[in-house]
Amino acid sequence: MAEYRLQDLAERFTPARVRARRERSLWRFAEVLPVERLEDAVSMGEGMTPLVGVRGRGPLAVFRRLFVKDESFNPTGSFKARGMSAAITRAKALGTRTVVLPSAGNAGGAAASYAARAGMDCFVFMPEDTPTSNVVEATVAGACVVLVKGLINDCGKLVRQAVERFGWFDLSTLKEPFRVEGKKTMGYELAFDFAEPGENGRLALPDVIFYPTGGGTGLIGMWKAFDEMQQLGWIDARRPRMVAVQAENCAPIVRAYQLGQSHAEVFPNASTVASGLRVPAAIGDFLMLHAIRASQGTALAISDRDLMAGTTEMSQALGNFVCPEAGAVWWAARRLAEEGWITPGERIVLFNTGTGLKYGHLFPTGNLTVLDPAKGDGFERWAHEVAACHSSKA
Repeated sequence: MAEYRLQDLAERFTPARVRARRERSLWRFAEVLPVERLEDAVSMGEGMTPLVGVRGRGPLAVFRRLFVKDESFNPTGSFKARGMSAAITRAKALGTRTVVLPSAGNAGGAAASYAARAGMDCFVFMPEDTPTSNVVEATVAGACVVLVKGLINDCGKLVRQAVERFGWFDLSTLKEPFRVEGKKTMGYELAFDFAEPGENGRLALPDVIFYPTGGGTGLIGMWKAFDEMQQLGWIDARRPRMVAVQAENCAPIVRAYQLGQSHAEVFPNASTVASGLRVPAAIGDFLMLHAIRASQGTALAISDRDLMAGTTEMSQALGNFVCPEAGAVWWAARRLAEEGWITPGERIVLFNTGTGLKYGHLFPTGNLTVLDPAKGDGFERWAHEVAACHSSKA
């Protein structure tokens, strides 16, 4: 991973100076990002996403300090924009002309968009059943998309072959050290989000973080950010309990955690509607497992049925259409609240890693009322039906 001379930075890189900056992107933390000059950053305003307080339902109804870090506000609709901004910035500085990566969806669209902004060519290998919206996003941005009969690890094998054959820059998760640098800024932002009141309020971290875990660079990145901030003197040694959430039919980290293993074996026959969680083998498995255990956190798996229910419930609580990966996090929080593992007095952060608009195919509209005023079938019939419905519920 990338390292910085943090002791040398400590005097001039302070919370007060960060707060005073006009930069409204993750590049306000430029001293701990892979860039020499801020003007060289390949940026579209990524980062600085809102932390939104929400009211839970069911077992979460009693929670008053429940928050969602909403990454759907990023330029390409997901947290992947953070990593790609940092990675493409560094690749450009190194003179790279072509990048390539495997992607289950959002990473491919983000890579294509940032590569286009940097004037690079981009090749993306995606599983054949990747949501159409993700494929379209990448192709419209100018990437060459190759669909593969298989999972993201099968795409990864083809990427490695392409790198060997053509010498392209490999943007695969943790195959280069800079995507995690962009992702770690979520940790820096949380420290400012929870800072004590006042212009110079002391930085603070939440008590628990729930994170949907596929490749895991977000979780790994935040853990790195916490360590860096402690070395800078911004925070103390206390850490949030890190909760990794996966899908039941693709849960290599959960299984390894439960078995007490330091590495996760490939999960067989991996499948889930939450494409971002469909990662049967993650190269950063040992780093995730270390963060979970060191923080006294946990890992749990959610069924597709429950994560879809969680998606709807979280979307209504937040007022924003969240992704199915976030639905898994919401349901995981419900479960741990029922078990008493989290308590109402704690500051709980749930991550929505992307917009649900890219997953419209998973949410049928159902039986909608269709009115045809031209045939005299208009408002009055509909109003009568609504009145009858309300009367029956009274």
